[in-house]
Order: sequence, then C-alpha cells, then structure tokens
Amino acid sequence: MPVSHFSEIGYKRGVGGTVTQITSSSTAVTLNKPCGQITTVALTTAAAAEEAFVVNNSFVTAKDVVILNTTYAGGGKPFLSVSNVGSGVFTVNISNVHASAALDAALTVNFAVLKVVTD
Repeated sequence: MPVSHFSEIGYKRGVGGTVTQITSSSTAVTLNKPCGQITTVALTTAAAAEEAFVVNNSFVTAKDVVILNTTYAGGGKPFLSVSNVGSGVFTVNISNVHASAALDAALTVNFAVLKVVTD
C-alpha cells in the first residue's frame, strides 16, 4: 500500500483568522495565519483600473503558493491575483475587469497559503 502524503486537504478549524483593512484600499494588512479572510474598505476602483495592497504574513515564504478567491456584491467586476510572494509578505492585486462600472463596495478576500516542498 502506498504511503499517503496527506491525510486531508485544507486547514482545520481554528487555524485561520480575519482582518479588516482600514483607511484606504492600498493600506497594508497583517494576518499571521496560514489561511484567512481579509475585508477591504469600500472600493472605488474605476472600470479597467487596478490597485494593490500588501499582506504581511509570517507564515508565508518565497516558495509558497497563495490562493485567493472573493465574495463581492457590488458594482463592477473584481478579479484577484497575487504577486511579490516573499518571506513574510505577499501582494493582493485587484483588477476591475468591468468595461464601464466602478467597484463600489467592500471586497472579501479569502486566502490560503500552500507550503511548497521541493524534496
């Protein structure tokens, strides 16, 4: 019988966390958990525009993969991506891919850090 490399997928209850962004959509947040939920301020991102904010997270390293998804109920159409993954930090990029409507509500960003093992 082959040896399993994992017993389940995902994180157990209690290991995640939440944080709410304050001041502006470019304000950095800190959440030192392997997974969690970030609530942004009310966004005003114009159609076809982009913005970004930094997430300080002591759990993440440069080799890790950060996965994002969103819950959003406002105007416009947000698309999320991750960049600049490094030791203790990653950047969330928010693009409004709607042709004419601006983003006009807070965005909930769910994230999970996948630890990459190369050996």
